[in-house]
Amino acid sequence: MKVKKSSLSRGSASSQKWKDVRRKRCRPPPVLSSDLNPSPVMIKEHQECMKKKPTVKRLKKKAKPVSGKTVRQTKSFTNGDTGLDPDEFQDWKEYSQPVQVNGLKMQVASEDGHIRRLDGHSLHQCAERDDQKKHAVLIMQKGQALCFRGKCFVTCLYGRVEVMGFTIEEGQQSYPLFSPGSICSLTITASERPDDSRDHKREAAEILCNYLPPTSQKKLLKKVVSNSTIILLEPMETPLTRFLSSFTDFNYLFDPTAGELMSAILDTPLNGLGIIPLMSNIKGLTVSASCRESLNAVVSACRGEIEASAVVFVYGPKNIGKSTFIRMAINTLLNHTTSVDYLEADLGQTEFTPAGCLSLVNVKEPLLGPPFTHQRDPDHMVYYGNASCDSDLSRYMESLKSLWGSHSKSRETPIIINTMGWIKGFGLQLLVDMLRFFPVSHVIQLTHGDGTAQFPALTPEFLRTAQGFHTHPPAQTALDEFTDVERSSDRGYVHMSVISDFEGAGCQGASKHQRTNEQRDLSLMAYLGQLQSTDPGPVRPLHFLTPYQVPYTDVALGAAHFDIAPSHMFYAANSSLVGLCVLAEKVTSKGGPVLLSRPPICPCVGLGVLRGIDMARGLYFVLTPLDPGVLRKVNCLLLGAVSLPSCILTSQSNLQDELPYVTPDYSFELTGAGKLRIFKGMQRQGQAGAD
Repeated sequence: MKVKKSSLSRGSASSQKWKDVRRKRCRPPPVLSSDLNPSPVMIKEHQECMKKKPTVKRLKKKAKPVSGKTVRQTKSFTNGDTGLDPDEFQDWKEYSQPVQVNGLKMQVASEDGHIRRLDGHSLHQCAERDDQKKHAVLIMQKGQALCFRGKCFVTCLYGRVEVMGFTIEEGQQSYPLFSPGSICSLTITASERPDDSRDHKREAAEILCNYLPPTSQKKLLKKVVSNSTIILLEPMETPLTRFLSSFTDFNYLFDPTAGELMSAILDTPLNGLGIIPLMSNIKGLTVSASCRESLNAVVSACRGEIEASAVVFVYGPKNIGKSTFIRMAINTLLNHTTSVDYLEADLGQTEFTPAGCLSLVNVKEPLLGPPFTHQRDPDHMVYYGNASCDSDLSRYMESLKSLWGSHSKSRETPIIINTMGWIKGFGLQLLVDMLRFFPVSHVIQLTHGDGTAQFPALTPEFLRTAQGFHTHPPAQTALDEFTDVERSSDRGYVHMSVISDFEGAGCQGASKHQRTNEQRDLSLMAYLGQLQSTDPGPVRPLHFLTPYQVPYTDVALGAAHFDIAPSHMFYAANSSLVGLCVLAEKVTSKGGPVLLSRPPICPCVGLGVLRGIDMARGLYFVLTPLDPGVLRKVNCLLLGAVSLPSCILTSQSNLQDELPYVTPDYSFELTGAGKLRIFKGMQRQGQAGAD
């Protein structure tokens, strides 16, 4: 269907699918809970967020050479047994220094082997702020670290620093750092420069004169030595942060947690920039030695010396640090290659999309914050529509297979697969199925404590006899007992065990915004925040934005994970989150709405809010940050079990009348008032019809 800009005064335009009337910028009236006929005016008000930063291009666009030998691909090892000879492991020494990162030790150590945390006195000596330009310059020595809460832009002016495994060097662009209370605090660590033959005093003086007044320049220049690093810290305010801060629940999202308040350093030159340094008693992001060794092995495998690109499969229980480990792995790989592919198989804790989506993303920029800070449109996505797959295991596996089918087999980019924290019962069987389906080269198991008796290690030997949900172990014959042939799988892979070494590993966070449901709400809020204008100004509530309109004869409407009577479908879909999907077959209508009898497995280009339905004119009204060019392909709206955060409906600003879609006159005691969920995962196909 074509997307055209047209005036609604023309009645013949009803055959057009997605209409975007940008010329009419009048604000429609708020939609009341009883009103399913919103104003039929269409506006799309979303532009890509543009940072007002120095236009410095990233220098390293080619893969950096990595020294060292290749890890044996078919050998299984755990907990520090890397399978490398001493000479081989020595080549990776510079990457195996302990470094500080969330749950997982990771900062480049100083010459005495320890990380030196910058305290209040040090920050007063080595940091200067320019109030007119609203930025600060910080001088750091090799091995010094700044642990903080808040958000800022960081630019490396001289030397290099490391954040969550990613090395930021001079000449590169500014990078946004997000350290909210929902994750372990971020740490900026100064690293050693590869070239010490430069005139550091002269170069530092030339840099400082561009950012600080003369008095501050002279003060900081005294702190510059041969291994010094100079970074620029600037405050950050984006449409995302403005949108989140407009809700009372998120006013203190980037402030220190209750347990960190006594350790916050409140009087430094950096505090006026939106960041608050923390004392050394706050651990910050920590990484175990086994984690660093596994990262080294993955980087080694991604040098291209194996037959195909590395496929890294990461699994472990809930709240163990899988997401943090994967962010570090992606950031570390981006030091050596231009991009990393990421396959999302975790429906509840998604990295780049709201919950309920399975996606394939090509990552080219480092991940320096929690998921809600880097929401983006994936290269390929399937809308499953639920934060858990237990309601329909078969559809979950088929969705993953369709995503893998869209992955280019000829691409030499490494790929990381994130999995759910469901590692028992049917969850374990799904992991076995995935290992047999994906051509994995590395399997990384995350544990906590002593790493024993939590769940089985998915080694090639275990896979030989394991029972999957859809797959069965290879058949054995009597001859196998007298041969040395391994029948564990068609492909060997390296198995590594990583001990997660952060405080509270294996337990759900107790601080505000650390619970999984709150993190899902944050990701969805961040996605909807893309609807806000990039221009500074007041935040516009979602009910003030003008939606797209589409005739319901041109798109199909379906529901996943619960059955809805056709006569009640519009009531269920109104003011709900929907997946904007693309069916392979053309949607045909006999004059009324098109309803799907079962949820399809098809590409999804994004999400939207079905703001209202005009029954008289046969129109859906959808709010979405997608561009009209992408919307031309959409011919299906899929309703899932992922709900809008309650604050979207109850905490909207600039309202004088009653809240849209909110009513106190509702009772769940009525028949059909709640969602009826059907579990489809108890029986395998081979058991159907059995007594």
